[in-house]
Amino acid sequence: MDDKRPELILIRHAPVAVPGRLAGRTDFPARVEAAAVSRTRALLPPVDSILSSPAERCLMTAKALFPGCSLRQDARLWEQDFGDHDGMALTDLPDLGEMTGAGLAAHRWPGGESFSDLCARTAPALREACGAGKTAVVAHAGVIRAALALVTGDVPGALTFEIAPLSVTRLGIWQGRPVSVRLVNGGGL
Repeated sequence: MDDKRPELILIRHAPVAVPGRLAGRTDFPARVEAAAVSRTRALLPPVDSILSSPAERCLMTAKALFPGCSLRQDARLWEQDFGDHDGMALTDLPDLGEMTGAGLAAHRWPGGESFSDLCARTAPALREACGAGKTAVVAHAGVIRAALALVTGDVPGALTFEIAPLSVTRLGIWQGRPVSVRLVNGGGL
């Protein structure tokens, strides 16, 4: 792959230190392990800038992957707000029943937002991150799916992608916007 081509390199944060919970806006710290960070780092090209969600789990991951580098935070890159269910044990979540992809993307959690809302919130931040070089974005699974929706134009379809902790997703940029998918879920745990 040509190293000079601009890219948006999205990295999902390390696993949360409190597993088994719906970690949307609940600010759980990450469980950052050196060996896992090293495997992810090996998949990354040199980057020109680093952007992160302000969530503690993302900041911890970004600092482990890019020690000593300066990074910017953008609040628009927070994970989906699951409202009243945020932070709950996964075993206690209500059964949403059978839904189409479009229905799931439109489902707004009580007191929270839908995946479609998340896509609308994050799209401007993701477009702004598409500079001339390579930008690393350390964020959440929902934000990475939103970036894939931005490229594919398919919001419900983006929900079908698995995004593992510490995985790398690489998007090609053309004329200041993401236009191609080069890698999804590379190397994750």
